[in-house]
Amino acid sequence: MLGGRLVWVDLANSPHVLFFAPIIRELHRRGIATAVTAREFAQTVPLCEEFGITVEVIGRHGGGGLVGKGRSLADRVRGLRSFAARTCPAVAVSHNSYAQTVAARSLGIPVMTAMDYEVQPANHLAFRCADLVAVPDVFPLDRLRAQGARPGKTWRYPGLKEHIALAGFIPKPGYLAAQGFNDDRPLAVVRPPAGMALYHRFENLLFCCLLRRLQRDAAVRTIVLPRTADQAAALERGGFGELLWRGEAFDGRQLVAGADAVISAGGSMNREAAVLGTPAYSIYAGKLAAVDRALVAGGRLTLLTSEADIDGMSITAKPAAAVAAVGDRLLREFVDRLLGLAAR
Repeated sequence: MLGGRLVWVDLANSPHVLFFAPIIRELHRRGIATAVTAREFAQTVPLCEEFGITVEVIGRHGGGGLVGKGRSLADRVRGLRSFAARTCPAVAVSHNSYAQTVAARSLGIPVMTAMDYEVQPANHLAFRCADLVAVPDVFPLDRLRAQGARPGKTWRYPGLKEHIALAGFIPKPGYLAAQGFNDDRPLAVVRPPAGMALYHRFENLLFCCLLRRLQRDAAVRTIVLPRTADQAAALERGGFGELLWRGEAFDGRQLVAGADAVISAGGSMNREAAVLGTPAYSIYAGKLAAVDRALVAGGRLTLLTSEADIDGMSITAKPAAAVAAVGDRLLREFVDRLLGLAAR
């Protein structure tokens, strides 16, 4: 279909690895070659290694300040332009990699981007540069229009991006035991706030309350998965070192499937938990995404907005995880639309 040319995938953050792993597999199943770039940030590169995805690492996170972010974006755009000039991809795709959308657009390469959070300020950049924008069907139409995604270039799909990320996934009952979790206590997995993200420009005052509550609860095994080394160091200084996971990177899907509760100040891990039937709690302090509001309304996500909410949590053993088959259909349609864009 593409005459031997490549599909270029860019992975800017660790959840993107999980999202694109089944997409890359489906492309390869159809005989389509891929070229993958990744940003040095969080666990993105180690996860690529774990999933067997060969990447060229280009750029790193610019830190929490806007000046650093702007400088790193400009540097990464230059690096990605050079990569694309060497590899000549037929189409570029990412989960809102602003650097890739700018680089590809400047070279005349068709661009597909996916996103599921309407409050992200940089949507204005990615959506306007993209030729095709994929969002969940609960993504507000007024935000799409305001951010430059006109109806003719938008695919609003029924479900969550985590349905696609979990397409073909099979939970392994013995996964946690193989990682050393051999006791009978319920397991709570905690993900801290994305303190350096553009959309997270505030302090989450409840997070320390949550950690203190879990630290006191000897009946529950808690592990905290910091996003960066600096975040891990700050949690260590705050007295929460005993909760930090210090081992190798997990297969996040197996971890969420095997856990008895997921508590996150972000979004992707909570949504994976909701798809897998693992009790999910959000301690996110910003404006809640439409996809999360839908999960709350459906009883698949619980909000923690006060110390009373935290104290009232009951973490107990849960039934085995299961995956909704809707992901397989969404995966195929995602790839169909991507290849259709490349063939225009």
